[in-house]
Amino acid sequence: MTELRTTGLEAEYPRVSLIGTDGRGYVWIGAEVDRRTPVLYGWMSRRKRRVLALMKSVRADGAEVSVFRAWLVPPGRGRYLKDRPGVHVARYDAVMLLAFPTPQDARDWMAGAEGFLADLREASTRLDHHVLTNARRIGPVDHDRDGVFLFNYFVADDREVNLAVWEHTAGWFQHATGLDNSTLLIPEGKSDYTVINHCRWDRPADILPALIFRRDFRRFVLRSFEINRTAATPVLYRLA
Repeated sequence: MTELRTTGLEAEYPRVSLIGTDGRGYVWIGAEVDRRTPVLYGWMSRRKRRVLALMKSVRADGAEVSVFRAWLVPPGRGRYLKDRPGVHVARYDAVMLLAFPTPQDARDWMAGAEGFLADLREASTRLDHHVLTNARRIGPVDHDRDGVFLFNYFVADDREVNLAVWEHTAGWFQHATGLDNSTLLIPEGKSDYTVINHCRWDRPADILPALIFRRDFRRFVLRSFEINRTAATPVLYRLA
């Protein structure tokens, strides 16, 4: 593991407040359907409606099932992506997250989902999926009511450094945006993404002004990612 490099600004922000990991197993499924600019994510093609309908039709015993449609790509894509041209930059405009009691439950469900995935793949231009486990947690993400949901797809040289730099910068989000929930997930097996962070805010005003207008987002958060050879590829979503 490479040692975490710091900006020297960390004393200006409180350390992140974490709770224990949840021990659950997750299935994340991301579909790219409509290739559109972020401001046009609100318009949905017939294919997009079909993909979302397929996702919303799923019932998995013992699992919490949540389906999301992309809303906006916010600021925050890291410069390190330029050093990794072969990595797929996340543009998933339809996403499904299933939370199972255990990782084995998630693996078992995936093993029987070939037909469902084939239907999604036929209607999408790209389909990716992973079984994941929880590595860090600020708090549980509420999927019972709509809001602004983030899936942040991280790319890094080293997963342990990625985890460390996420923890190093997460206190900024608690301080600047009032964030009180986050579930940081690690994909099993081969993936373009070292970790995927998932969290929620009530309103766009809770998160977007901080990303656009606060200079310390760039000089602390994005700079911390850059010097640790880590990049975020964030997408904001609404419940479908």
